[in-house]
Amino acid sequence: MRKKLLSYLFLLLVVISIFSLIIKFGTQPIYSLLGHQTKAGLKITSVPEAGVFINQESVGKTPYLNGDLLAGEYQVRLESGNMSWQGSVKLNNGTETILNRELAESLASSSGEVLHLYEGKGVVITSVPTGASVEINGKIKGVTPLSVVDLPTGEHLFLLKHPEYLPRTVRATLLDKLLLNIHVDLAISEEETVNIPVPTATIQQKVLVTQTPTGFLRVRESPSVLGKEITRVKPGDELILLEEKQGWSKVRLKDETEGYVSSDYIEKK
Repeated sequence: MRKKLLSYLFLLLVVISIFSLIIKFGTQPIYSLLGHQTKAGLKITSVPEAGVFINQESVGKTPYLNGDLLAGEYQVRLESGNMSWQGSVKLNNGTETILNRELAESLASSSGEVLHLYEGKGVVITSVPTGASVEINGKIKGVTPLSVVDLPTGEHLFLLKHPEYLPRTVRATLLDKLLLNIHVDLAISEEETVNIPVPTATIQQKVLVTQTPTGFLRVRESPSVLGKEITRVKPGDELILLEEKQGWSKVRLKDETEGYVSSDYIEKK
């Protein structure tokens, strides 16, 4: 009788302990103790269609959906022709993470968002760049990073704007007892895209020193017979022509020395 009573008391203590854990932490610790893990989901869409790589492994094309993943952080890469995007996404137990991307040839011109759910309430919105204005259901709420706690459950429309960037709209649903985290990457406006000038190759005009009465040609500091002599060149020497003015030519020698010579004793190649 005593052994049965002790067994009942032990069982009662176990039940009370399990119930206490559920109240405090939810069911996940119990699942872990029993060797069971709640799965997480990942949904990926893109424009245009793209190949999907998760942790460097090809898993198919967009739209991609997998509801049988373990919670944790994953490296995701999307590839479509010469357009690509890569980043990390965090998956949480019992929830689905959503990744949407609009691909472009440059990262600055691409855009998208990642949505995750956590325990909590309301919505947290972040963006790149920071400081984007946020409208929720047509009402201005502030700038990113932004936290709104008093938002009711249900579907909402989020609009993010930033000077010099294209606005982006996100439609998402808030669930009871869950915090929605939205991270948005804005695409730079085409009008603000910096056009990097492409240097053009300058064709250098080369000249040859012709025969002179003295057997050499003086290179002077200024275009005048009174100009100080810098050096001398010989007939057949090749020079680079920089400028021509009133019987004188500014030239560059092979040793990068620059000066003036008489135009009468050079000829263009």
